[in-house]
Amino acid sequence: MLNWGPVLVAVILFILLTPGLLFQVPGTTKCVEFGNFKTSGASILVHTLLFFSLVCIFLLAVKVHVYAG
Repeated sequence: MLNWGPVLVAVILFILLTPGLLFQVPGTTKCVEFGNFKTSGASILVHTLLFFSLVCIFLLAVKVHVYAG
């Protein structure tokens, strides 16, 4: 059986944490901006750190497993 948990967690977090899609931290004029579809180097760094920390939490601490097949 294949474990699809890490794949699903990574894809969902990648979609949710894309800078500028749902929110952007830090924004260009405010601390948090929602749905502006713009990005900057600082927001890419912040969203990368958020993605890495959440993937580590979900995969190592919570141990998400989804078996298919």
